[in-house]
Amino acid sequence: MISDILKFLIGGDGNIYEGCGWYREGAHTYGYNKKSVGIAFIGNFQEKLAGNKMLDAAHKLILCGKSKGILRENVRVIGARQLTNTASPGFELYGQIQDWPEWTSKP
Repeated sequence: MISDILKFLIGGDGNIYEGCGWYREGAHTYGYNKKSVGIAFIGNFQEKLAGNKMLDAAHKLILCGKSKGILRENVRVIGARQLTNTASPGFELYGQIQDWPEWTSKP
């Protein structure tokens, strides 16, 4: 089930759907599951941008993780394509996350 793989999914309406959540290890990126949070954006963002509601929800989720002490204050955001041979999160969304203050080019 997808809920056992990803920790969170974000819908186009800005709703955040909990997969396995903060406290269970996901299976989203081999070799990084123990030290990362997998957040998926529902849709195909290869040729279209993710909407502001989705991006705002992702930022709120990151802030929530920080406030709970689950994510460190200097959390880094990367795209799955930086770790494995995949198109995820899609060409356009990958460009969008590079504008985030948490994004890093070096995982």
